[in-house]
Amino acid sequence: MRFKSIRHISLLLLDILVVFAGLSLAWLTRSITAALDARSALVFVLAAIIVYCGFNYLLGLYHSIWQYASASEIMVIGASVMAGTTFLAVVDVIWPGRRPVPLSVVLMGGALIFIGFLTVRYRRQIKNGLWWRLMLKDHSPLSRKRVLIVGAGEAGQLLAWRFLNQKEGKEYSIVGFVDDDPAKRGLRIHGVPILGNRYAIPDLVARYQVDLIILAMYNISGEDFRAILDICLETPAAVKVLPNIFDFIRGTNGSPLVRDITAEDLLGRKPVEIDLNLCRNLLMGKTVMITGGAGSIGSELCRQILSFHPRLLLIVDNNESGLYDLTQDLLSEAKDKQFIIKPIVGDVTNEREMRSVFESYRPQIVFHAAAYKHVPLMEEYPDRAVRVNVVGTKIVASMASQYGAEIFVLISTDKAANPRSVMGATKRICEMMVLSTRSGSSRSTKFTAVRFGNVLGSRGSVVPLFERQIARGGPVTITHPEMTRYFMSTSEAVSLIIQAAALTEGGDIFLLDMGQQIRIEDLARRLIRLRGLRPGIDIPIVYIGSRPGEKVSEELLNDGETCIPTSHPHIFRVNSNCVPDRDGLWRQIDELIALAEAQCNDELVRRLLEVANSPLKAE
Repeated sequence: MRFKSIRHISLLLLDILVVFAGLSLAWLTRSITAALDARSALVFVLAAIIVYCGFNYLLGLYHSIWQYASASEIMVIGASVMAGTTFLAVVDVIWPGRRPVPLSVVLMGGALIFIGFLTVRYRRQIKNGLWWRLMLKDHSPLSRKRVLIVGAGEAGQLLAWRFLNQKEGKEYSIVGFVDDDPAKRGLRIHGVPILGNRYAIPDLVARYQVDLIILAMYNISGEDFRAILDICLETPAAVKVLPNIFDFIRGTNGSPLVRDITAEDLLGRKPVEIDLNLCRNLLMGKTVMITGGAGSIGSELCRQILSFHPRLLLIVDNNESGLYDLTQDLLSEAKDKQFIIKPIVGDVTNEREMRSVFESYRPQIVFHAAAYKHVPLMEEYPDRAVRVNVVGTKIVASMASQYGAEIFVLISTDKAANPRSVMGATKRICEMMVLSTRSGSSRSTKFTAVRFGNVLGSRGSVVPLFERQIARGGPVTITHPEMTRYFMSTSEAVSLIIQAAALTEGGDIFLLDMGQQIRIEDLARRLIRLRGLRPGIDIPIVYIGSRPGEKVSEELLNDGETCIPTSHPHIFRVNSNCVPDRDGLWRQIDELIALAEAQCNDELVRRLLEVANSPLKAE
């Protein structure tokens, strides 16, 4: 409560000064034409201070956060000053004997005090030239949706102002704010009260018949966001969130005030910022090649890289339909880019095709995203996993080196950490190829790998699967009740991949900050409740058991690895002080390729896991 006390005392002192100055100036002005008694006037001023400050307290002028005040509070200040002036005028008139001050001093002083109170409370708005206008609503409160805003910070107050002052908000009536900061309890923003903390939400929804809860919080952890969301989802009210903070701040009349909650919101991850100048220096005017360009990561790489103005963007994929659709989307989004986008139908496992691409276009930056990634399927087809993931990486990396590419970036996965699956083992071997370039290579190409967890919304991701199952009425299938995974959005992952590429020194592995693991069952239950349904009642949940190759919980680091911070807070350099024996690694890879070609799958799986988990030698 110390925060509130300090605010109240400072505002009270300023009000005392305003009342004293206002009445003194009025008295001095009147004393020019009349002889006035200074002693009786001083007693009157002291009484006036008590009266005006008392009315301010009764009308709640010491219980508002004035940096967010709008025009509606002017009426309250006017009412307080009018009440105080009227009271003092009556007392002055009925004062026995000679009146302490002329009535004109009371009235003139009241006007000056009103101006002073406004100046004290709106000094921030005056300084910034912001005058809030009060708009009359042409809808009765009963016909509007009753809204509870969770978060009484900058985002919350801005949302409330837009509801109160823009036409998009005329359909809504704000009943109050909720905020966990105890210092804000009982205060007002734009005249709207702060009613309690997160635990009061169910009671407030019932008491005020709230139709819509809006989450207006940005500086909050994913764990806290999910906890507050769980409380909101237990109420009958609909739940929405603010759009991206930058879009919301730039929003004007006609832009949406709120949006539905998505699976990405459930992660509670804040938007990341990257060093745009560093990334621009890496990509601008360069020929950039993306393998697996029609996939989830590859297509987002294309979109983001185009914003850095490359000279030529080579999009390689063997999925002809996906490649065509992506190219059309890119051209529709940026018609001026048609001469720099080059789709190439090609197979990364075909050395002749890849050599032709490198020979023809000489890419300077290569992002290698082409891979087989579905864990259970690759357990059934280990030979194909080796062919695409290992052989494909070997060919593209070899071509990058031979044709003088500046940087080769391998898109890796957390399943490469202490791998137990065929897919994870193949990606770990690809990482080992990158590490092996630290020694024995005189080429100028810098090789790097970027390791991260699951990407929401990608093909084969659990979220689209759950959404399809919910749409069909269930059941939602979960492999294990304790299954957890790391998640991040596609756009966030790709932004950090590009940033990592700009940070590479060659022969290194980067790890993206994945935050906390999320229980898959919790994710499924929240997705069900977001649609107004009840888990286990409206939508059954069925446990089907772990699938081949799956871990209950993923790991981010191999044994002996540690993380070293980089210049970006969400990117870490993986340090192990160990590298593979280059010649030995390539002999083992050739052996694995031979086993894959012979389709000796049992022996292939055994050797694959053995090589991927073999200890590295100290540098």
